[in-house]
Amino acid sequence: MKSIKTIFFALALGAAAVSCSGDKKKGIDYNQFKTEVKLTAEQEKSFNEITAKYQQLQEQNFQAAKAQGGNMDRIALGIKNEELRAQQSIEMATVLDGPQMEKFNKFVDENSRKRPRYDNALLERIKTEAQLSEDEFKVVNAANDAFEKAFNDAHDVYHGNNDLAKEYWEKFDTQRKAAIQKALSPEHYMKFEAIVKDVQFKGRK
Repeated sequence: MKSIKTIFFALALGAAAVSCSGDKKKGIDYNQFKTEVKLTAEQEKSFNEITAKYQQLQEQNFQAAKAQGGNMDRIALGIKNEELRAQQSIEMATVLDGPQMEKFNKFVDENSRKRPRYDNALLERIKTEAQLSEDEFKVVNAANDAFEKAFNDAHDVYHGNNDLAKEYWEKFDTQRKAAIQKALSPEHYMKFEAIVKDVQFKGRK
C-alpha cells in the first residue's frame, strides 16, 4: 500500500506554489433570511445580536489569519469558521422555534463557503458503508486532507474565476480518487465511488 505521506505530497505538489494575500468575502446576508422567515420583534432583536456577534468573530479570525503574513492558512480558518457556525446554531436555537431553526440551518448551510473536502458525515459513510479497514480509512483521510491543501494552495491562481477553480478542483479530485483507488480493494473502491458520485465542484461564494 502506498504510504500516506507519499500520497499527501503527490497531491499537494500539484498545486501552484503561490502566496495568498487573503481576500475579504462578503459573508452571509442575514437580512435575506429575515425576508423569508417571519420573526417577532423580540426574535429579530436577538437574531440581529447573535448574527452580528458571530460575523464579528469571523472577521476577527480572518484578520488574524491575514496578519500572519505569507501564505494564509485557509484550512485552519475554515475549521474555525465551521466551529463558529456550530456555536451560532446552538445559540440561535434559544431564539427561533423548531421550523424556523430548520430553515435557518439550511440557509446558513447553503450560503456558507464550505471547506473543499469530504466532510465528516460523508467520511463516516465511506468508512461504514464501504466497510473500510482502519488502514484503508487512513489513506482516504490523508488523500482528502491533501486534496484540501492542494486546492487551497492554488487559491491565488483561480481566485475570482469559477471556471478555473472548477478545473483545479476536478484535477485534484481525480488525483484524490487515484490515490484512494491504489489503497482500497476493488470491491471497497467500487462502494466508495458509489458513495461520492454526487460530490461535485460548487461555485465559490
